[in-house]
Amino acid sequence: MRVGGRSALVAISLGVLAWAAAAAQAKELTFWSHWAAELPKREFVEAVIKEFEAKNPGTTIKATWYEKTALYAGLKTALRAGQAPDIFYAEPDQAEYMDNGFLLDLSGLDWSKVEPWAKEAWTHKGKPYGLPLEAWTMELYYNTKMMEGLGVQVPDNRQMSPDAFMDMVKKAKAKGITPMALGVGDRPYPGAHLTHEALVKRLGTDDYDKLLRGKLPWTDPRVVDTLKWIRSLTEAGLLPNTFSTLKLAEAHVYFHTNPGALTFLNGSWYTSRAFNPVDKGGQPKDFPLGIMQFPAVPGAVCNECRTIAIGGSYVANAETKNRKEVLAFLGTFLSQEVGNRWLEKVQVQTGIKTDASKVKDTQAAAYFSMIEKTNAGAKYYFGIPIQVMTGKPKEVYIQVFNNAFPAGIISVEDAVKQQAAAY
Repeated sequence: MRVGGRSALVAISLGVLAWAAAAAQAKELTFWSHWAAELPKREFVEAVIKEFEAKNPGTTIKATWYEKTALYAGLKTALRAGQAPDIFYAEPDQAEYMDNGFLLDLSGLDWSKVEPWAKEAWTHKGKPYGLPLEAWTMELYYNTKMMEGLGVQVPDNRQMSPDAFMDMVKKAKAKGITPMALGVGDRPYPGAHLTHEALVKRLGTDDYDKLLRGKLPWTDPRVVDTLKWIRSLTEAGLLPNTFSTLKLAEAHVYFHTNPGALTFLNGSWYTSRAFNPVDKGGQPKDFPLGIMQFPAVPGAVCNECRTIAIGGSYVANAETKNRKEVLAFLGTFLSQEVGNRWLEKVQVQTGIKTDASKVKDTQAAAYFSMIEKTNAGAKYYFGIPIQVMTGKPKEVYIQVFNNAFPAGIISVEDAVKQQAAAY
């Protein structure tokens, strides 16, 4: 009996040790992400999480989904308190994360699977800090049926002349239709799309870059003339009366559902909201969607110039205790197969190297065909202004060109004066 008792105790002890070893090996990575209401993106990421967990027994991902404003507020507190998640959503304009040493160096990932310009967007002092999952171009969406009803024809090159665009604005207003759905109620950038897309065309990418970095004065006559042209459009009634309070999600619905607008200036990630189910804020299934380029700009040296940018990305907490597992999870995204799945599921560009010709979904294929046509012959500038500017110039740009200037609250002269003084 003693022997048997001793054997039983040994067996129990070994079992306890085995359990303890397994428990010690178990890892739970905390993960905070935007896109709570953007179902295609969320479902794509959740599928990647499941695949990772299946291939890495004992490691799990605890995901929490937010809308952007709430996420950023939570992260600001958590990072400074040393309680941030292992992995979280960020965008390249958040240079303060890198400046303050909050992010893990991601040099250990296989960057050969990422487009070089996308890696560059997240490179700080020679090291990469973010996985550039989402990329986008600036597109001008329009209601093809409404446009036809106004007797306005989009040219074959998909870019209206300045006069034709103004004529379109006036015809829409005459029929009681809002020419362009746009709102800045909860974002620091949509209203500025008008300014940056016009200026990159007027100046060309080199001088435009100098302007954003303070090496070309905002008092330059080309800049002033372009801003006057934008002001002529807003004075003609281009934007909704609710421009200053209209939130991003509301601007989508304003365009495609109620009350309905003729155009919508937005990143090509339009699909991540518009292709949701109708009861989740998506566009009607039979919505007549068209895409054209931002109009030609008076005096432009590069009407083929346009913005391409990195959007939603994933970064890692520099203080994570699970560095190996974090890198392994982020590495799960880095394959052409996963990148192509993003194209097909989310229908937005990505910084991961892909092959769009392999996209099988008919809706996605049709959408990328339109995007390909509007981008034919494009010359790109990488990043929207708030991803390039820093400090006071960035703060003033958001206040002036995202809101006050397009809303008509300040004059061209005051806008130029305030931005110039910020440098």
